[in-house]
Amino acid sequence: MSVELRSARLVIRPIVTADIPAFVAYRRDPEIARHQSWSTEYSATDAQALVDGQPRKSVPSAGEWVQLGLHARDAAVGSSALMGDVAVGADPHQPDTYELGVTLAPAHHGQGYAREALDAVIDWLMERQGAHRIVMQGDARNAPVLALMRRVGLRHEGAIVEGDWFKGAWSTLERFALLDREWRESRER
Repeated sequence: MSVELRSARLVIRPIVTADIPAFVAYRRDPEIARHQSWSTEYSATDAQALVDGQPRKSVPSAGEWVQLGLHARDAAVGSSALMGDVAVGADPHQPDTYELGVTLAPAHHGQGYAREALDAVIDWLMERQGAHRIVMQGDARNAPVLALMRRVGLRHEGAIVEGDWFKGAWSTLERFALLDREWRESRER
């Protein structure tokens, strides 16, 4: 059973083969790849391997990741081409703990889609999957992503100062988290 989430403007579902051209296009963009684990050499073969390797159930098991594609809702046709994705990884060591990452194609930056997608995915993980903890981390130089994590309601837990050798240089990672009780309290306000 595969997940399909809906928010006010988005349909969110696992990336499939039809999404590969758009997925590869934004992953190859130098500004998008700069703070990500992949390079601008990301290929259709890489993307197909990712699609083929995704878990077939609704939520990843310990150590697994799923890429949930973001599609604009359109009442006339159901949903549009891929705009971006939210990566959901299940912690391999801690139960009910998930790490998230979000990537949008440049044309969709600054329109609130990343926050809307993260809100929907966090709600799904907390409400339906029994998540205890959600974590995200970002390069300290990536101010827009750090601001996004705060807007979504994640709490800053700290920095791993020059603790990540990344693309030929030491980088600092900022770590954010949200516990299920914090999420419930925010819903009651």
